[in-house]
Amino acid sequence: MTGAVPAARSLVLALDTGSERCSVALLHAGTGRIVARADPVIGRGHAERLMPLVEQVLGEAGVGWEAVGRVGVGIGPGSFTGIRVALAAAHGLSLSLECPLVGVSSLEALAEPHGTGETPVLAVQDAKRGEVYAALFAPGGAILEGPAALAPAALVDFVDPVSPSRLLLVGSGASIAAGVLGGHDVRIVSEDGAPDIAAVARLAAAATPGGEVRALYLRGADARPSSAPSLVASVETSP
Repeated sequence: MTGAVPAARSLVLALDTGSERCSVALLHAGTGRIVARADPVIGRGHAERLMPLVEQVLGEAGVGWEAVGRVGVGIGPGSFTGIRVALAAAHGLSLSLECPLVGVSSLEALAEPHGTGETPVLAVQDAKRGEVYAALFAPGGAILEGPAALAPAALVDFVDPVSPSRLLLVGSGASIAAGVLGGHDVRIVSEDGAPDIAAVARLAAAATPGGEVRALYLRGADARPSSAPSLVASVETSP
């Protein structure tokens, strides 16, 4: 069962800052159409760019904050510092706008555009330090295994118990996975490590809100707490 977005507030605002992109999109919950989006590659500086991008996307869509009925946010795994930027903004916006907040895994968002066929999708991100982040999805999007941080060689045991030999591979670690899954019929369909913000928005629209929304960290973090000012001041002070 999905949680419906109120008709009077029909837009889902999706945010993701877990990669080199700073991504924002507005999706109409009734039609599933992306109304406006922006996802520039910025590398760093997500805290400074995110809220201006949100304002830009709202302006391009010709709507105000009152049209937003749900906020969806990418929760990782991904850049430790980047994830926290969107998450803090999303929590603040959810409170300010009095609307539900939904978290979306980056691995699920990477797999979502490729889950309409009959082949399972293995989403794999290069986590550096000799590890990958991985999650295995059935056709249609149901999760079969993970998410987990593991050594590339462990991917064989990760997929074998729950998956047939044929797999689609997505994510920045797709080629790494292909190199160790020699006994499987694998096909790399995307090596982009940044989830499509449209997929984040679609998953957020379809999800049932509820529970705590927090970052999906699969191993210890190595960044200090941010000293950035409030990311939602523009909402709290707007007329």
